[in-house]
Amino acid sequence: MKKIIYIPLDERPCNYDFPAFLAAGTDYHVVRPDLSIMGLKKRPGDIEQLWAWLFEQAQDADGAIVALDTLLYGGIIPSRLHGLTEEQCGEQLERLRQLKRINPDLHVFAYQLIMRCPRYSSSDEEPDYYENWGREIFRRGYIRHRLELGIATEEEQSELQQIEMTLPESIWQDYTGRRAVNLVANKRAIDLVQDGAVDFMIIPQDDSAPYGLTAVDQQHVREYVKKCQQQLSIYMYPGADEVGCTLLARMINHFERRKPRVHVHFASVQGPLVIPLYEDRVLYESVKYQIMAAGGLMSPSLAEADMALCINTPGESMMESNDQGRPYLGYQVYRNLVELIEMADDIVHRLGKPCVIADVAFANGADLELLQLLRDKKLLFELAGYAGWNTSGNTLGTCIAQGLIYAVYGNTQQHRDFLSLRYVEDGGYCASVRRDVSDQVLPGMGYNYFSIDGQRGQIAERVRAELTQFIENHLNDPENNYEIVIDDCYMPWSRMFEVGLKTHVRDTK
Repeated sequence: MKKIIYIPLDERPCNYDFPAFLAAGTDYHVVRPDLSIMGLKKRPGDIEQLWAWLFEQAQDADGAIVALDTLLYGGIIPSRLHGLTEEQCGEQLERLRQLKRINPDLHVFAYQLIMRCPRYSSSDEEPDYYENWGREIFRRGYIRHRLELGIATEEEQSELQQIEMTLPESIWQDYTGRRAVNLVANKRAIDLVQDGAVDFMIIPQDDSAPYGLTAVDQQHVREYVKKCQQQLSIYMYPGADEVGCTLLARMINHFERRKPRVHVHFASVQGPLVIPLYEDRVLYESVKYQIMAAGGLMSPSLAEADMALCINTPGESMMESNDQGRPYLGYQVYRNLVELIEMADDIVHRLGKPCVIADVAFANGADLELLQLLRDKKLLFELAGYAGWNTSGNTLGTCIAQGLIYAVYGNTQQHRDFLSLRYVEDGGYCASVRRDVSDQVLPGMGYNYFSIDGQRGQIAERVRAELTQFIENHLNDPENNYEIVIDDCYMPWSRMFEVGLKTHVRDTK
């Protein structure tokens, strides 16, 4: 049993639990810091205790997967709120060199985000002033970038002048100053890869866009990676909360000396060229990176591939899962969902190859019609992986990692349990229950989307009850002799965006 240290990006289940769930039932034991030192949303984790724990665990570990934003700032949200200087960040990062002094054989994989810049006004995950000025901060950076490129319209230039007259300069300086510190930290982390203190690194872009402050920072980082000649050791692409899973799969493939070939099949002709919501490039380019980052390579031939990745894409532009009940006119016409299901069925039952479905037809939730077809075809628990949550990057990284681990260890109980979690969370919660409870229950109880009655209050109980009904109506299949059971349900950040779940599949034969 090999030991892998894991420093999560934050304490939410997608970051803290998913990699451990994927490692269950394998020959790899993932060890994590206790939740008590991981922080809570805007409250940073205990950085000194995290470093001490990491150094202690490194003595007898085989690998380490570390979120540098946690070791620097205390988590993903604190990375947007801190008051650290460039020098303080540099001193912290230098401590990472101790890992290979403690254990020269330790394989160190790291990831560090480029700070995001949301296009909307909300302080839920940003500084307090973002509640009133978030959209203006985004638009100022966005239009300035387009102005530098010579493509800003007259209307945009007029908007920029108005924003610069109204947006307080102190707020702009605070926000851009923190970004500048984080950008220097990104470059210092690249130095660690160049020096061999870190073996492989991902720099994901969280909620990115083609233009704006994040896009400019991304270009600076990309140029520095090229200057350091580290393009083969540092990958940059859209994503964030799935990277722990991705790096786990990469590490397992590394230790198993595998580089699996993955054949990709899309539900629509134009799907590969769609720019997903919250991302900055066409889907096909991200798919390439996600497969490589997890330790695989794309294969043009299904016959020669070790695994198939069937991607449920939109026909043209992407919609939110909340709106799938009223899709635009060509949403179904420009894709062929039935063909995707028939292809997956053929891959599983005739070719006997692992088949993963990445459900990115909608942002922030599963395609409910797809889940119905998977149940009709009795494929729900025949797949090597499935995901359909948040951004397309989150979905791709999660299901590709699951599929590559399945390719080594097969259809274990732990694998089926993780599949059940994805169906209940991505389909049941993200695409159905979240909106129902937010619209129909919260107003009458005096709560709102961003503030409910704690992690385990009445709202969590209501969510669990509705998810149980969703499972009964949409997932369980008495003819197939299985039953999905919810073991735990809570609201990690006392809001509606995410849910904390544990589920398992029970054989009813």
